[in-house]
Amino acid sequence: MTRILFVGFIVFLITRVTLLAQEDFYNAETIREIRMRFEESNWRQILDSLFIHTGDEGRLKAEVTIDGMTYRNAGVRYKGYSSYNVDVIKNPFNIDLDYCIKNQNHLGYTKIKLSNVINDPSFVREVLAYEIARNYMPASRANFANLYINDTLIGLYTNVEAVDRFFTDEHFGSHDQPFFKGEPAKLQYPFGENANLAYSHGTDSSGYFPYYKMESETGWTDLLVLIRHLDLGADSADGYLNIDGVLWMHALNEVLLNLDSYIGYSQNYYLYQDDNGRFTPIIWDLNMSFGSFRESDGSYHFLGLTIDELKNLDPLECLSFTVSPRPLITKLLSDQTLQRMFYAHLRTILKEYISTGKYYKRGTEIQNLIDQEVAQDTNRFYPYSDFRANLDSTVGGTGLMIKYPGLWDLMEARTTYLETLPGVTGMPVITDIANLPETPVNGEPAWITARITAANRAFLGFRFATGGIFSKKEMADDGYHHDGIAGDSIYGAMIIPGGHTIQYYIYAENDSSAVFAPERAEYEFYTIQPEILAGDVVINEIKALPENGEGYPQDSWIELFNNTREPFDLAGAWLAEKSLITGNWIFPDTLIQPNGYLVIPAGVDGKGQFQAMNLPGSGGNLIFVNRQGLHLDSVLYGSQVTGKSLGRYPNGWGPMNFMTPTPSAHNFIGTAPESGFLLYPNPAGNETAVEIRTCSGPLRIVLYDAFGQAVRSETYTFPTEMTPVIIQNIDLSDLDSGLYFVRVSCNEYTMTSKLIID
Repeated sequence: MTRILFVGFIVFLITRVTLLAQEDFYNAETIREIRMRFEESNWRQILDSLFIHTGDEGRLKAEVTIDGMTYRNAGVRYKGYSSYNVDVIKNPFNIDLDYCIKNQNHLGYTKIKLSNVINDPSFVREVLAYEIARNYMPASRANFANLYINDTLIGLYTNVEAVDRFFTDEHFGSHDQPFFKGEPAKLQYPFGENANLAYSHGTDSSGYFPYYKMESETGWTDLLVLIRHLDLGADSADGYLNIDGVLWMHALNEVLLNLDSYIGYSQNYYLYQDDNGRFTPIIWDLNMSFGSFRESDGSYHFLGLTIDELKNLDPLECLSFTVSPRPLITKLLSDQTLQRMFYAHLRTILKEYISTGKYYKRGTEIQNLIDQEVAQDTNRFYPYSDFRANLDSTVGGTGLMIKYPGLWDLMEARTTYLETLPGVTGMPVITDIANLPETPVNGEPAWITARITAANRAFLGFRFATGGIFSKKEMADDGYHHDGIAGDSIYGAMIIPGGHTIQYYIYAENDSSAVFAPERAEYEFYTIQPEILAGDVVINEIKALPENGEGYPQDSWIELFNNTREPFDLAGAWLAEKSLITGNWIFPDTLIQPNGYLVIPAGVDGKGQFQAMNLPGSGGNLIFVNRQGLHLDSVLYGSQVTGKSLGRYPNGWGPMNFMTPTPSAHNFIGTAPESGFLLYPNPAGNETAVEIRTCSGPLRIVLYDAFGQAVRSETYTFPTEMTPVIIQNIDLSDLDSGLYFVRVSCNEYTMTSKLIID
């Protein structure tokens, strides 16, 4: 049986994924070094004035160096609400690397956000809380950075990934949908509604402008539609709101006692509308989690909570009383099923991170990592002794310093209290999950079954595309759903697959409690792979040694391409070169990513043994078959050309053409004509290539903008004995998008072609 557990969001930004594979800027085990250099000696006063008078709009230019890589003309401003103070040295910063230079970035990131750890003597709250959150919902990554300004150490900061278009691309596969931050222009506390999503400011979206910050070009109408449907209740909001995502956010805030959030003063979250038209919440600003902030007008404790009251804070208290409305909680958790789901999520976080002490072990590791940096941070807000003590014990309470609960003391008491709640205990048990047939076929019935005890209801959540909405279907124990005999605690449900994947979870409840399988659903889920069909995965490009043997054996390879937006396990599928029995290759467990490439060696190693396939350069017939024996693709090819591969153009589905080899990359048509030149890719991004045949040189390439101004001019000379085809790359990374013209001069002729930079 094939069942793979997948996280609910798949990365789509290929460029950024490649960069992150090289180095993860937010690796929690690495302390970054960030240096800023201002030309103005009074930079501090300028930044204060900009922040006070212009808020998010005013920035001061600076040279920023991150781990030795320098970026000029970045825009810098202070950030924060309670964490900024004109009288302190160590203020939080927001750095915009592409403030003046378009697309200037560090490892794919244009925004750098540095928090000054003002409300956390332990130094671990923000990094630890984000690390926990990412297991259950889209959430930022975070680590630490030493900040220097004009070569003076300011101190150790938390370095938190911005929730921006790069973030939404990574988690939702888009960045141009309605996008809001729950951040009122002026926080009202206590007794203020702030960004509570209540239908309280009229029927015109302009009434909501002061309470939410729009991060997209448009979207106010969409936000108002959400608010109106939420006001009508959970059933009405279901098509406009990712309710499961909301339940996870509430559960995390309650377990980690993160009151500087929606449950406190209705702020510090984002809403992004996915391609299904539903808004998903994105948690933000976890620096005051673990009880560092103890205010909330969403409960009886609107004048503030003591640490002891915080330990026993009822997760459902707002259902009984709120000073200002909390519809994102009250409208949802008034529904008994959603309330049980909320408690199931709360239990999962509690079990996986808190009651096991995993959070404490991780907090200790983080403190040990940053110990030396905290010790040398002379601008920190608390004594070094408090840093070492606060992971266990309460510190502060003298002078102007409030009490900060020890994480261990707080979470031990919180666990004891939460584990007594009816919704946390007494849940059903789900085991023995199975599917039939093992490899479903689209359009034909498939069955999901499970043993479920102590339940009076169960349903199957399923979908046939990553990022889609889960449909729900009741599971039955009646003997008619491949569930054995009636009343044997085996439940079953039938679905008709209709896509490139089957993703599902099981939910069961009784009168007081509920459980999911897997427990992190809907953020995680089980996956069944339907039969791979012709066109799903194709032979996209091959490179074999030509008959004259020029080249090296390792230069022979076969590239497969996944034409779908789902990962495929190729285990059991096989490639064969029909003219060579020894050339057959059966795939082990091998995952090919959505719209991704897989390159298989097709030469010989140093001992004369096949690496995988033997691909004769004189020509052959390469076939690709799935594990059920269905023919997926084939390539009949002739003698190969030195320096060329044979690939599909357009990439993934077009006919085979000789081209410049592009293993694990997008194919571009590349057979140079007898006269003239080729320009590819076109449209282009950061680079394009000129390909020309038989140029004895010199070769001159001039790039003109739409106004006829030369923006790039290079001359190249080549040896007399040269390859018949010349490929010359042109760097476009510093040019704006638009129409350009490329003029190529070689020997006695000159040619011009249009180029689009997107």
